[in-house]
Amino acid sequence: MINSLSGRFLILTTLFVLLAEGFILFPSLAAWREDYLQQRLERAQIASLAVLADDMIDAELERELLTNAGVYNVVLRRDDLRQLALSSPIPEPVAATYDLRDATRTGLIADAVTTLFDSGNRIIRVIGQPVQGGGLLIEVTLDEGPMREAMWEYGLRILTQSALVAVVLAALLFVAVRRLILRPIGNVVRSMESYAGAPEDARLVITPRARIHEIRSAEEALALVQTQLTGALRQKERLAQLGGAVAKVAHDLRNILSSAQLFADRLEGSDDPLVARMAPKLVGSLTRAVHLTESTLAFGRAEEPPPRLVRLPLAMLVDDVIEGERLAAGEHDISFSEDVPAALVIRADAEQLHRVIQNLVRNARQAITATGRGGEIAVQAREDEDAWIITVSDTGPGLPQRAQDHLFQPFQGGTTRGGAGLGLTIAAELVRGHGGRLDLGQTGPDGTIFVIRLPRTEAALAAPPADAAE
Repeated sequence: MINSLSGRFLILTTLFVLLAEGFILFPSLAAWREDYLQQRLERAQIASLAVLADDMIDAELERELLTNAGVYNVVLRRDDLRQLALSSPIPEPVAATYDLRDATRTGLIADAVTTLFDSGNRIIRVIGQPVQGGGLLIEVTLDEGPMREAMWEYGLRILTQSALVAVVLAALLFVAVRRLILRPIGNVVRSMESYAGAPEDARLVITPRARIHEIRSAEEALALVQTQLTGALRQKERLAQLGGAVAKVAHDLRNILSSAQLFADRLEGSDDPLVARMAPKLVGSLTRAVHLTESTLAFGRAEEPPPRLVRLPLAMLVDDVIEGERLAAGEHDISFSEDVPAALVIRADAEQLHRVIQNLVRNARQAITATGRGGEIAVQAREDEDAWIITVSDTGPGLPQRAQDHLFQPFQGGTTRGGAGLGLTIAAELVRGHGGRLDLGQTGPDGTIFVIRLPRTEAALAAPPADAAE
């Protein structure tokens, strides 16, 4: 109950009502004390007027008048002379004097608090203005004890009534809030729980019904999110099934195309001029098909594992990539250059970084080869305070506009004719796995530049050395 929203609301409501009553209590006690003292002044004035009217009142009657007035003595000033009207022995010296003629509300509250929590029975002097123009001032002395006891009775009575009001009010608010607010919120929670059990079931999407504007808005927003999520889950499931089917087809197709490529290679040695002329085109088409199926299989594999970061000399890794691509270039007029400091050691996954740089260099080689002209591919590396920067540039024809518009998107951002753009997509994912990023620096008729940024951290610098073979 206490840990529920309704239980806490009930407790807080009760406490706030009691706190509000507390702010009202002390001003009420101050007003009650002021009325109490004014009544004593009025009774004392009546008693003193009786004495002034008849000087023959005996001592017994005088004591009776003082007892009825609840005071020890009365001083009434009717003109410039100070007159003592009634008097009796005072058991103790006067401890405090209160002048009600110029009392402020704050002062009255402070005096009431002092009276309420003072443990002694003090004798106090009270000065006030006589009623009905009965003189210039009236002054009495009285015992504060009876007034304190009466104040406590009055305060406890107010607190008891306040507590009853607080409980009743809190109960009414509890019922109202539970019905108007908590019930609609409970409906939303139950809908979320049932939807979480089967998010693919569109029947479990919440239907907005609340009459409260804020809760209705929350239901509408939740319904929109659930609808979008259900659609996304269905699409993801279909794509997963499609991806599995494509991977199987691509695997078998790659084997078929590899066999066809072997047969096509033999056709290049044919004596038939037409066959000899068409064979290279057939081989090129089959090669592109094999590359597409290999890329599709690579992209359709399970998510790449986290990189195994080790310290490795970058120059050795780049040299390995360049040597492989130089052999692949064959007789094409493509030159390769590398500008990587021999002492530059970075922290990365050697196998994954090799794939990234190889993808970029291979794309550049294929782009230059497709033009039928020569070109140059350069790999450069440097470091600054925050990152290691690796640049792969070429003098090829630049990226097609479609590739620029859909860069790093699978099956849309192909950089060469017939390509699927999976190489760049995989490369970008591998770099992101290192906490870095792969960016297109520039592209145009003069060539293309890709920039790899891998973050440098203190942890990376403190890692133990390891060679690229790790």
